[in-house]
Amino acid sequence: MTTEESALEVDLQTHPTAKLLVDRCKDLFAEIANLTPGQDLEHHLNQHYGPGNPIYEDLCKYIRQGIYNDEGWVATIELDGPKYRRSKISLPKTETKFLSITTVYMDSKEEYSGQYHQHPYGEINCVIQLDKTAELRGMKGWQGAGWTSPGPGTHHYPQVRGGA
Repeated sequence: MTTEESALEVDLQTHPTAKLLVDRCKDLFAEIANLTPGQDLEHHLNQHYGPGNPIYEDLCKYIRQGIYNDEGWVATIELDGPKYRRSKISLPKTETKFLSITTVYMDSKEEYSGQYHQHPYGEINCVIQLDKTAELRGMKGWQGAGWTSPGPGTHHYPQVRGGA
């Protein structure tokens, strides 16, 4: 990894909660290794790793702690003001099974669309609600707490409604 690339990532030595998040993501990645993003993985994640599962609950705890304590690592780069932000927590590397970890914060009571993007290899989204009414639009419709997983070749404008 180049110096320039590492500057894009959150410094895990400076942000211990971010390191805890990455370590817990590694646990999840080890359990779902060799599964391809898409509807089947989305169903599997919601069935086995959704709300109430220790991995999911830990991911929620670390993200909420980072936001509520203003730790300076969760979704700090504004894309459309404070309501739409992101941070690259980890670039793809051996330790993360070549998956990247990005935090995205979207907040809107009304439907709000973020930046259009494509998923050449698919995407896995852990939906963490700060407001119990918040929902992210997945490929199968609106999703509260849980997971969405657009498959390879999909594309969309991420959408949120009902809060953060």
